[in-house]
Amino acid sequence: MTTAGDIMHRGAQWIPAHETLDRAAQLMRELNVGALPISDENERLCGILTDRDIVVGCVAMGHDPSRVTAGEMAKGTPRWIDAHADVSEVLREMTGHQIRRLPVIENKRLVGMISEADLAEHLPEDQIGVWAESVYAKGAPR
Repeated sequence: MTTAGDIMHRGAQWIPAHETLDRAAQLMRELNVGALPISDENERLCGILTDRDIVVGCVAMGHDPSRVTAGEMAKGTPRWIDAHADVSEVLREMTGHQIRRLPVIENKRLVGMISEADLAEHLPEDQIGVWAESVYAKGAPR
């Protein structure tokens, strides 16, 4: 059985909810990633921040990214998967919620992140096709 822990990218890092978006952008650049999980004061997942969120939700709205926090951008219920979950559960979670990145949690702590690149590297073409069709279907959130 292939698990979330088997296909995830290890070394994912949180951005604390109190950190500003300019710091989040710097961290994204340093880590070469397009999304960061947002943690509350107890290091629990409270959202995910993407580079697109920063541009569209802050900069394009005329807000100052040095004054807006990651926590202010967190919306909705964050999705995640347990490190021991079967890869079929990963795909179900990602397709069911039309998401491209999924934090991996073990013992209530962030241990990794699954992105579309991880899926492409580890899964057969037919499974990738089903995922891509669902996530990139017309009307899917971008």
